[in-house]
Amino acid sequence: MPDIEFYFDISSPWTYLAFHNVQPMAAELGATIRWKPFMVGGVFNTVNPTVYESRRTPVPAKQAYLGKSLRDWARWSGVQIQFPPTVFPVNSVKVMRGCLALDGEGKLPAFARAAFEAYWRDDLDISQDAVVREVCARAGVDADALLQAIALQPIKDALRENTETLIARGGFGTPTLFIGEDMYFGNDHLPLVRAALERSAR
Repeated sequence: MPDIEFYFDISSPWTYLAFHNVQPMAAELGATIRWKPFMVGGVFNTVNPTVYESRRTPVPAKQAYLGKSLRDWARWSGVQIQFPPTVFPVNSVKVMRGCLALDGEGKLPAFARAAFEAYWRDDLDISQDAVVREVCARAGVDADALLQAIALQPIKDALRENTETLIARGGFGTPTLFIGEDMYFGNDHLPLVRAALERSAR
């Protein structure tokens, strides 16, 4: 069974859905998830700047439908998601570095889930140290140690490297998943990820 490479940035609600939905699927199929935190802003700046234009001049009908689709997916997935009325978009660099720092300890999923919930459910600004500390408390992580770790150059370099690697592999946003070199983008493509995994097991 091949691994699932899961490139993600917590600043996206669709990524929260995929993060939530990919884990039980992987467990059911016996696949390992290799988490790949990255900075989606770096990807947008390099290969997908049209995102910024669509934010400046949104199409009202499309925006209304995207809101409905997000609510439908959240209901179907069993998660609570609201667009943060206070801060959007958010600078997620601290929590993404935190994910990298915790990956080797097996604490990334719990920390990432707490960060997703803090931002997409509770309208907390995850760019702030006080909120990062709250996320740590929810995830059972030592906040002082984490804040020290995310200031280290190797963690900063690793996040930049993941971002550059995704661009080199043809990625343009979050979440992006790979089965080998076969790329899938978005929560709505998880059924195709499942199909690829099932084919590999035959």
